[in-house]
Amino acid sequence: MRALALLGTLLAALLLASAGPASAHAALRGSDPADGAVLKSSPGSVTLTFTESVGLLDDSFRVYDPTNHRVDTGDPEHGPAGSDTARITFPKKLGTGTYTVAWRIVSADSHPVSGALTFSVGKPSATTTPVSTGPAENPVTGSLYNIGRYVAYIAVALLIGAAAFLAVCRPPDPAPLRTPVRAAWWALLAATLFLFVLRSPYEEGTSPATAFDLSALGRSATGRPGLALLARVALLALTAALYLLLRKRVSPTRLTRPFRPLLATAAALSIALALTWAAAEHASAGIQVPLAMTSSVLHLLSMALWLGGLTALLITLHRTTTPLPAVVVSRFSRVAFASVAVLVVTGVYQSWRGLGSWQALTDTSYGRLLLVKLAAVTLLLAAASQSRRWTAKLATAPAAAARARVPLAVGAPAALPASAALSAPAALSASADASAEEDSASPGEPPATAASTAASTAASTAASTSASTSAFAGRHQAALRRSVLAEVAIGVAVLGITTILGGTLPGRAEAEAAASGTVSDSTGIPAAAVAMVPFDVGTPNGHGKVQITLDPGRVGKNSVQAVVFGPDGGISTVPELRLSFTLAAQKIGPLPANVTDRGGYWAADSVNIPIAGEWTMTVTVRVSDLDQVTVTKKIRIAA
Repeated sequence: MRALALLGTLLAALLLASAGPASAHAALRGSDPADGAVLKSSPGSVTLTFTESVGLLDDSFRVYDPTNHRVDTGDPEHGPAGSDTARITFPKKLGTGTYTVAWRIVSADSHPVSGALTFSVGKPSATTTPVSTGPAENPVTGSLYNIGRYVAYIAVALLIGAAAFLAVCRPPDPAPLRTPVRAAWWALLAATLFLFVLRSPYEEGTSPATAFDLSALGRSATGRPGLALLARVALLALTAALYLLLRKRVSPTRLTRPFRPLLATAAALSIALALTWAAAEHASAGIQVPLAMTSSVLHLLSMALWLGGLTALLITLHRTTTPLPAVVVSRFSRVAFASVAVLVVTGVYQSWRGLGSWQALTDTSYGRLLLVKLAAVTLLLAAASQSRRWTAKLATAPAAAARARVPLAVGAPAALPASAALSAPAALSASADASAEEDSASPGEPPATAASTAASTAASTAASTSASTSAFAGRHQAALRRSVLAEVAIGVAVLGITTILGGTLPGRAEAEAAASGTVSDSTGIPAAAVAMVPFDVGTPNGHGKVQITLDPGRVGKNSVQAVVFGPDGGISTVPELRLSFTLAAQKIGPLPANVTDRGGYWAADSVNIPIAGEWTMTVTVRVSDLDQVTVTKKIRIAA
């Protein structure tokens, strides 16, 4: 139980450490009109083009006019170019000024993507009211959804791996694995239903409280990810029925020919379960979709056979009171070796498909996370190699014990090979028979001392060999248990990294977006550094906030816009605003921004930030001839 508690603690740590917002896989490749474009006349529509096919929501587009009022639009739809586009039409002409388009779609691999862009008709507005596009996802909903995904991965690995361990390795006592198999089934069912209920709030970026709205459940049931989750529930129902049938009619140690079709059915159900992941996630979008989905299914099944089987082996080693037969461990060793080979081949293919180039391995978040996974897998293979070494020793324990045994008496024969020695029960029976023969001999008749001595020696030899074998096997099994525990612990970490990797923008998509000039951050929102700085001069109505935006928020030249909001949340005009940047760690600054009043907001066209890091902004706000205040705020500048 201590080993299982350790694994549970490690899993919980992984879940909490990586429960942040997931990055999406569809990146904005371009838009028509382009972001920031100034058009001579009103456009009839806005079309966005992405790096992969996308799904549309009822509220995929929100268009705001220069006064921050919602513009009436048509329903969102795909453009003529195909499913990798999203379009909104305008039923009437737009007036002069700058318009903001906030958008949110669902990428083909089930992750929501959001962002915003602007365009102007005639000429840009003199003042542009900032529009909040909202977060990429509700933080609580996103965290809960990610936890559900992690639990589902762990559960399917244990369910398939433990079932395969019972069918292929055939441990003599299957009882210790019945509870873990049932627990894995229930955990996978609960996680699947949990993900289905949260699907609509996750896509729309709303609170979990909206999950039980009937309309939300209806939307979940019509999208491809929701349909895949429902298919998974149906497959789990079939799996439960098959489990009950196999448990009643098939012995794990004797798989008779008439029941092998049932095991083939179990294998088919495992493949179908893996397909519910491949059909709704990364493999279902991008290049070479059929090959990618096949690779994804094989990758998931191999992971389950290895990591789930390892967990089953660990539980069996921990729960059994007698040494596990070496043949059981040897069978699993062969399964694990084949699984690792498939994992390597499919992993290399999926990495190539996601990266697109060697440069993306170090220049993208996906590539750097892939390197972390590679390091963890290397540790896992090292632990697996150690387990195979102990498995080999466990298989040769009887012969090693026979060679190491010391003769029990002077003149006793040397230790016999294990294959030639009598079994302990047989030898003890022979000894008992000889003693009975000696006791029944008539007076004066010489006792059968030779037979009695031979039988006693054989019994002692067999018992000593059996004891030595048990001692050797016990020591080797304890060492194997420790190495398998390390293997499972590292495997859980690798699974956590894999799940995070499944929610990260692939390097290939990031490179495509960069080539088109629409580089976005991990949430799909155009890259920029934004900070809200509160201030209070200590007088009535002398407080508010300053929203400061640095575009692109990276090292080099940046444009700066500052908008002052008053106590009521509306835009406020102030007679003076000063802004400077300081990087205390490098003793750089203060660097003045020299912002000027642009008629309702303050701006500077070019501010050079020379080094990446956490800079301190110093903001001075003067609200009257006598009242002013200076405040500071940290802002991170990317490389």
